[in-house]
Amino acid sequence: MLNEFWSVLKSGTDIRGVAVEGAGFDVNLTDETVKAIVNGFVLWLSKKTGKTGPELKISVGRDSRISGPHIAELTKAELLRVGALVVDCDLCSTPAMFMTTVELACDGAIQITASHHPYYRNGLKFFTREGGLEGANITDILTFAQDGKKLAPMAGGSIVENSYMSYYAGNLREFIKEQINDKNDYHHPLKGFRIVVDAGNGVGGFYASEVLEALGADIRGSQFLEPDGMFPNHIPNPEDAKAMESICAAVKA
Repeated sequence: MLNEFWSVLKSGTDIRGVAVEGAGFDVNLTDETVKAIVNGFVLWLSKKTGKTGPELKISVGRDSRISGPHIAELTKAELLRVGALVVDCDLCSTPAMFMTTVELACDGAIQITASHHPYYRNGLKFFTREGGLEGANITDILTFAQDGKKLAPMAGGSIVENSYMSYYAGNLREFIKEQINDKNDYHHPLKGFRIVVDAGNGVGGFYASEVLEALGADIRGSQFLEPDGMFPNHIPNPEDAKAMESICAAVKA
C-alpha cells in the first residue's frame, strides 16, 4: 500500500506533484523522487515486455512548463543509467508522445506534463504501444519507487535526438487531406475557413501554424501560440472561465 507521500503523487492515470519552489507549496516532485519514479517505470516496463534495460527504447518529451527541462534531464539520465536507448523529443505534445510508440517503435514513452494545472506543478505521463497506462499500473510504478527497488546500472545507454513534432504535424496534415479529399484543392482543403486557436502558451500552438494554416485556413485572431511555461495569460485549462472568455472574444473579433 502506498504511504501518504507517494499516494498524493498519484493523479488517476498520471503522476503529478509540486515541482517549483516559491509558489506557497512544498515541493514533492524532487530530484530523487523523479529518479525513483522513472526507475519504477523501467521496472514495470521490463516486467511487461520481458526486456532488460539495454533492450528498451523509450522516448522522452515535455510540455512548456518551466520545470520541464530539468525534469527531462533527470529522466534521461536515469534511463541512460539502466542502459536504455533514449529518444529525446524535447518539446512535444502528449498525443505525439503516444505516437512515438507506434511510429518510432518505442517500447514506452514518458511525457513530462501536468496537463491543465498551474505552472508550479508538473508530472509524468506514461505510454506503451497499447496506449496510456491504467491507474493500477501507476500504483505499481509508485510502489516500486516507494520500496526503493532500483535497477542496477547497465552499459549501453544512448540518446538519439528526434524533432518528432515536425514529423507529427506532417502526418496530421496528410491525414486531414486524405479524409477531406477536396477535389478542387487537395492540398488546401481548409481554404475559406477561419479557425481561431488559443494554445494557452502550451505546446499546442503548432496546430495553428503548422497544420491549419498550412492547409489553407485563416488563423487570424489565434492567440498565445508561443510556449511559455509560466502561462502568463491564463492557466492551460480549456474549461477555465477566463480561458473560455478569452477565446470567445477572439472568435467574435
